[in-house]
Amino acid sequence: MNNRTASWLVNGTLWIAALLTLFPLLWMVSVSLMPTGSSASYPPPLWSAHASFDRYRELFAQQHMGRYLFNSMVVASSATLLALLFNGMAGYAFAKLRFRGRESLYRLMLAGLIVPAQVTMIPLFGLMKMLGLVNSYAGAILPGAASIFGIFLVRQYAQSIPDELLDAARIDGASEWRIFRSVVVPLLVPILITLGIFVFLGTWNDFMWPLIVLTDRDMQTLPVALAGMSREHVQDNELTMAGAVVTVLPVLVLFLAMQRYYLRGIMLGSVKG
Repeated sequence: MNNRTASWLVNGTLWIAALLTLFPLLWMVSVSLMPTGSSASYPPPLWSAHASFDRYRELFAQQHMGRYLFNSMVVASSATLLALLFNGMAGYAFAKLRFRGRESLYRLMLAGLIVPAQVTMIPLFGLMKMLGLVNSYAGAILPGAASIFGIFLVRQYAQSIPDELLDAARIDGASEWRIFRSVVVPLLVPILITLGIFVFLGTWNDFMWPLIVLTDRDMQTLPVALAGMSREHVQDNELTMAGAVVTVLPVLVLFLAMQRYYLRGIMLGSVKG
């Protein structure tokens, strides 16, 4: 087999795999544009000759999807900003600052990675209730403001920062905060972008915690609202698919826009860590 034939086989296989991966997403969009009940026929149509945006109008006019979209945006954006701040500072501290018990504390923290998130939800909910944060944006945001994985990711990357660079800044009289803000943060940008995408996608798609802590329907995020809408409109697949498109589209656009930074951060982190 010559190189040209091998190249055609590889590219053809990749195209087929890409089409199979994209087909569910494309069919979801197609169903969301169909009239009510059209997708229930057999065999299900791939496209409707009477496509319209009526399902989307109903979502925002009658199902209050705009409110749920706003809730998700507030929760995901706030959690991401706080995560970048706290994980960035903690990861840098564990990597470059010397303090008593640093290694022991770091090992103890890493041990928390083996604890399933579901196990911590009951005590976490109790803590949020004690603080009076149940059914509030803060209650949905704060648990995602810092994570063991985020600290680990930043620490592994921050270890590649030369100590000589930090010592030179200290000799020049810069405070630790000034060093972190002016020297460290610009060097951490690739891994912070990667971490930001991780946190935003995870918070946006999170279903269990918002379902537990947000009891008021007006406070629900998109995944929770979509699950409730699918139960109320069991026969209206088109409306449910339109809600799924609204839920998926923002994070899909974000990932495609930030893909090169995300991949760069992953690659640099794997090499430097």
